[in-house]
Amino acid sequence: MTERLACPPAPGPLESYAAQFDELFATIAQRRDFRDYLQGLLLPRERNKTLTALVGAEPIVGADAAPVQKLQFFLSESTWEPEVINDRRLELLLTKPSTKSHEGGVLVIDETGDRKDGNKTAHVARQYLGSLGKVDNGIVAVSSLFADEQVYFPLHFAPYTPAERLPLGKKDPAFRTKPRIAINLVERAIGIGLAFRAVVADCVYGESQDFEGELWQDGWKSASIQGVPYVVSIKPSQGCWARDGEPHTPEEAAGRLRWAGPDDSGDWTSVVRQFRDGHTETWWAAELVFGSYGPERSVRLVVATTDPSKLPKLSTRYLATNLPGPGSARAKESEFAPTDLAEVVRLYGLRNWVEQAYKQVKLELGWADFQVRSDRAIRRHWELVLCAFSFCWATWFERDQASAAPPGEPAPTAATETVPEAPSDQGNLHRPRG
Repeated sequence: MTERLACPPAPGPLESYAAQFDELFATIAQRRDFRDYLQGLLLPRERNKTLTALVGAEPIVGADAAPVQKLQFFLSESTWEPEVINDRRLELLLTKPSTKSHEGGVLVIDETGDRKDGNKTAHVARQYLGSLGKVDNGIVAVSSLFADEQVYFPLHFAPYTPAERLPLGKKDPAFRTKPRIAINLVERAIGIGLAFRAVVADCVYGESQDFEGELWQDGWKSASIQGVPYVVSIKPSQGCWARDGEPHTPEEAAGRLRWAGPDDSGDWTSVVRQFRDGHTETWWAAELVFGSYGPERSVRLVVATTDPSKLPKLSTRYLATNLPGPGSARAKESEFAPTDLAEVVRLYGLRNWVEQAYKQVKLELGWADFQVRSDRAIRRHWELVLCAFSFCWATWFERDQASAAPPGEPAPTAATETVPEAPSDQGNLHRPRG
């Protein structure tokens, strides 16, 4: 067997990280380009991290430069597989005490969209883009992420292909809805042995009968899985049939709960939320009986708010969960541990980490800055971005192991949680918040 040629080393700690992937690349050129690409993503730049920016070439006029063409070939024509690289990346994360998963964390499902011009790039079409908050021409990816109070990192991703991009539209065998893609991501997370307390998702998936129905204990289709715990949000205006005089929306049901102030909270229970910046907030949570939801039914509906008297839209959440409440008849029959109101709120609060992660992979690492058109090349770029993100965690814990509290410690008490800072905090990718 021919001895493998040594690859020019990457600078600093990046070399020890990149070397753990070397056996997955067939040639010395691929190993070198892997290091160069990661280095370009990690270095600060004053412009978008396009291929020219990654190597420090001039925009447009420098596109034909040899270093740019080399990375273009690495993305578009080379032989390596992004799925294999992702498997190794997750193996490195999940086998280290500082980043391994545990049953106190959550599996977050979400999507991200970015504007892209034209219609030649795979998956690009007019569709709703979360980054813009409107319909525009762009690309959308559904992703999964593990998070607890100390660490968060992306797991898997899959681009969404709008029906108009497929020959037979929605009847095309290749067409998959976002909830169907999300279910596949949950299956993949379980397949790699990820430990978590619940799947968490916003109302895009919480109001999907396909998504919630698949996760629901009696609706799971996999013979090897008998149900998946979840906490998902629904809109306050989501209506259902009800008799006259009964609430027709979650908001109406919450408005009928008894509340006379903090000293006479009635149907409400206080929940203290402790944020990463040290400040605390007192929220109030309660069980709702609404439509098919109820504390003794298959799915509970929990409302959490900063003000039970006003139910402000920006600080009120309506959370559906199949986790049984303590002392309920369902708790005696369910395979899931009883979960009180504070724990339901804590689990959903961890979802905010996905917003932080998006800002880091987009603003710092150039998730949407790719200049390739094929599905395979786009997936490769995204995987390299996630490798750069994971490298930051590896470096963070190596340098600050003494001060970083490892995940897996006992969960916060039932009345207290630790959640991310406000989503508006952009953080610092080169020193991940943790």
